[in-house]
Amino acid sequence: MEWFKIRESDAKREVFDPLRRRYVALTPEEEVRQICLHTLVTRYEVPPGLIAVEFSIKLHSLSKRADIVVFARTGSPLLIVECKAATVDISENVLHQVLRYHAGLLSPYLLITNGRQQLCLFTGNAEGPPRFLDEIPLYHQMDMQACSP
Repeated sequence: MEWFKIRESDAKREVFDPLRRRYVALTPEEEVRQICLHTLVTRYEVPPGLIAVEFSIKLHSLSKRADIVVFARTGSPLLIVECKAATVDISENVLHQVLRYHAGLLSPYLLITNGRQQLCLFTGNAEGPPRFLDEIPLYHQMDMQACSP
């Protein structure tokens, strides 16, 4: 996969997203998303075919989009990632946003990042409060945890 391929198009910068297989506007949030995608694939060993970018979620009558959703090998949501621009602080509002996405997908892991900070949570099987993690688990660790009773 070729990452961080940038071009100028009509006086705007675009970056090639190898997962969506197209150029997208290089906004500050997109820059964080591309770095996060690259890190998920190369460092956390997430299979690229199990990642969805800008994944649609139906919350009651509202349609929302999660920045990144990683799926378990069984096809169920495993990790929801919310990316913010580096200038946006990770706040309680951002945490509530990703928890709303979790309500629609029930993934056992949540990640919020602005490229400077990250917050990873384990929600388990949706019983009890989410637990903050010191680090993001490797894909196979998340997948095994999600599949165990």
